[in-house]
Parts: sequence; structure tokens; C-alpha cells
Amino acid sequence: MKIVFLSLGLLWSSGLFAQELFVATEPASNMARHSVGIRLANEGMLRRDVQTRTNLEVMVGASKSLMLHANAYASDFYQKQQRLEGYGFYGKYRFLSVDSVQKHFRGAVFGRYASSSNPLLNDEISLEGDNTGWQAGVVFTQLLHRLALSATASYTKAYKNNGYSFLPGQDDQTLGYSLSSGYLISPKIYTDYKQTNMNIYLELLGKYNPQSGKNLMDAAPAIQFIFNSKFRVDVSQRFQLWGDMSRTTKNMYLVRLEYNLFNVF
Repeated sequence: MKIVFLSLGLLWSSGLFAQELFVATEPASNMARHSVGIRLANEGMLRRDVQTRTNLEVMVGASKSLMLHANAYASDFYQKQQRLEGYGFYGKYRFLSVDSVQKHFRGAVFGRYASSSNPLLNDEISLEGDNTGWQAGVVFTQLLHRLALSATASYTKAYKNNGYSFLPGQDDQTLGYSLSSGYLISPKIYTDYKQTNMNIYLELLGKYNPQSGKNLMDAAPAIQFIFNSKFRVDVSQRFQLWGDMSRTTKNMYLVRLEYNLFNVF
């Protein structure tokens, strides 16, 4: 009987909610409680000299409302060879859940801390390997059958990196915002948790530095496959739509693999 209920739970989470597993942002929904997820991502810029960043991430569904992440980053963006450049921690607490048949509305608050040993060269502030600092924000997600929509707002405060200080007049804070959409392409009719899910996404990702007034906006289309309700593959390409911030990473591809283990503890 336990196996039956577990299978039904996987059917429910994968069949209805797969389209809100956004690639560039996190939704207000959490992963299943007592589950563990492992992600391995590679992102980079396809230029004459290809530069890449690798991100190893471990996620834990601590409860139905609380989700925790830990990250480690390595790249050759600032050096001529791959090296460990930083680490980070992320937590998200869901405070609102309004559910009905094949749709729901959820809200969550999140926080992040990151440490980096890279030089401070850019206007863009990023806690994904580039800057040391903390971030706090709020996210709301609406699921409407096959369509999922999500909006995020955040504030990030950066500090000097290990061994590096800010340049005179350099921004140390940024406001972030995003609008994400996801659509379930297949299966058209969900009958078994072993069916492969295919989702497409379009996310708009913006930043604004209140001190200098500089800003940027990226678009990130993506495609996603989920196998056996456990193994996930994301492929995405970001494009800068506009912006006057100097940045190390721009117009990057992303390939990410994720595997989830249920009822681990």
C-alpha cells in the first residue's frame, strides 16, 4: 500500500507540476519533503576560447514548507584553468498555498549566502560564483493546468571577496526581478509516472543597481525532460536583451542534470 501511495504522489507531482520546475529561477513550490536532489550543471560562453563554470548542488526537502540547498562552484572565467571559486547556501520557506484541481497559487520567501574568491571587476552582482554576499527575496507561482507562471523580486548585498576589495565607486547592492513561464508539452494525457515529461520555458531576468542606475535584462528560453519522475535534464541559452552593466558572463548556455531520491529520511 505504501508503494501505491508513493506512486500516486509521483504521478501527481510530475504530471501536474513539472512545468513549474523552472531552469533559471526557483518556483514558490518546494520539492517533496524527506527527499534529496543532486544537480550537476555546466554553463559557459561559446566563443573562440570556450570558458565554463561547473556547479555541484545538493538539495534537501526538509519539510513540506522548507527547502535547503548547498552549492560549490568551479570555473575558468577569471583564471586560465578551472579552479574552485566559491560556495553558497540557499533556503526557501513556503508561506502560502492555495490549491484546487490542476491549479494552485503559492508564495515563498527565500534567502541566500555565498562566498567567492574571484576578483571584483564588474558592475553585475551575482552570488553564483562571482560575489560574496547575501540575498533575500519573495516568489509567487501560479499553476493553471499545463501553464505555470512565476514572479520573483530580490535584494542582494555584496561584500569584498576573499582577498579582493571593491573598486572606487563600484556598486555593492542590486535589485533583482524575474518573470518565468513554463508549459507542459507532453504527455498530453498522464497515465504513468514512468512517462517522459517535456516542458518548455521562457524566463526574463532583470537586475538594477540603485547606486549607479545601471541595469540589464536577459531572456532565457529552455527545454526540459523528466524521466521516470526522478531524472531531469535542462538545456538553456541566455541572451542579453539590453543592459549597460559590465559583466564577466553573458549570453551563456546551460546544461544541467538532476537526480531525485524520495523518502530518504
